[in-house]
Amino acid sequence: MDLNGKTAIVTGASRGIGFKVAARLAKEGVSVVIAARDQETLNKAVEDIKAQSASGVKVIGVATDVAKLSDLENLYNVAKKEFGHLDILVNNAGVSSQYPFEKQPIDDLERLVMTNYLGYVRLIRLAINDMIQRKQGAIINMVSGSTLCDPVPRGFVTYSSIKVGLKSFLKGLFWEMRDHGIKITSILPGVVDTDLTGKLQDITSEEKERLMSADTVVDMVMFALSVPQNACPLELAVINQKTPWTRPVIDFKQQQAK
Repeated sequence: MDLNGKTAIVTGASRGIGFKVAARLAKEGVSVVIAARDQETLNKAVEDIKAQSASGVKVIGVATDVAKLSDLENLYNVAKKEFGHLDILVNNAGVSSQYPFEKQPIDDLERLVMTNYLGYVRLIRLAINDMIQRKQGAIINMVSGSTLCDPVPRGFVTYSSIKVGLKSFLKGLFWEMRDHGIKITSILPGVVDTDLTGKLQDITSEEKERLMSADTVVDMVMFALSVPQNACPLELAVINQKTPWTRPVIDFKQQQAK
């Protein structure tokens, strides 16, 4: 896909992976609508991306809680109004929750489903018919490297199980959409060094080495967008070589201290 002149929505884009994805796309000539919940942080992200974007690129911030259907509808409508159509959708927004199941707050269950599953599925549903009509489009989704584990990691049973369901949905959607010329790609990253992990308490140097750079994940997104039209990476897993499979990368107690 020649990215210059294309249009995109990137969710969870005020910081971390989403911000870096949006910034890289803008450098390549893609006009982007970025979404995040906090308007102040979003405004700063817009200015930072504009400062490093290619000439003529539009960067628009839309305050969005992906757990709310009305917010998703507004996000898509703004992109459609500003750009006329959507070429790329990057579903990145998500929330994490690490608890032994018996200690997990009940409210977390709905929050995880609404954000990490329905947030993706609903936004895809809003965008997909326009892509079908144009017979082109790329939908890239941040899933989780934890879905590679069977059983899913201790302390992430609810989070990872929802991500497994999301991965299954996206794999099925891949087969439905390929005849329409639409690419569906799941990115399965390990734990990434972002604002969240940077605020955790008492991380050892060994644990720090297990955190990947966000740029590594961005490279996977750009690879998915770089392949010829008749090819589509279905799933791209990028895992730090030192990631353990039998226990969480960051201990439960450290998560609670953030």
